[in-house]
Amino acid sequence: MPTDEAHQIARSVARLNRRLRQERQSDLTPTQLSVLGAIDTLGKSTPGAIASHERVRPPSITRALTCLVDNGFAIREPHPDDGRQVLISLSAKGDAVLAEERDRRDLWLSTALAQLTAAERATLKEAAALQERLATS
Repeated sequence: MPTDEAHQIARSVARLNRRLRQERQSDLTPTQLSVLGAIDTLGKSTPGAIASHERVRPPSITRALTCLVDNGFAIREPHPDDGRQVLISLSAKGDAVLAEERDRRDLWLSTALAQLTAAERATLKEAAALQERLATS
């Protein structure tokens, strides 16, 4: 049975995530933006590697990748060593929209963090590192 602590942390993370999503202005879905972020992090990758990074099955990522490629946010090219595979990379348009969305989100968050004390910001910085560990475990 989940603890009250687990519930409180999950709730606060969900609320902050929802608030950060409110800063979005692009027409891309949260999933599409997440996939763009994965491509940015991984560099040129196979759909399978992107799906693994996003912790979903490859068929689940196909629709997002197709939409991103069809709308010019990502580039699909043949794999140089495996004719059965393709590689996906970020286009200049995808890079620009990702940077704009991150800048907008980070500006809102920076403004909100400025309202906290130095000790509170330090606590959140430590918590962010711990949340990253939890998310990747």
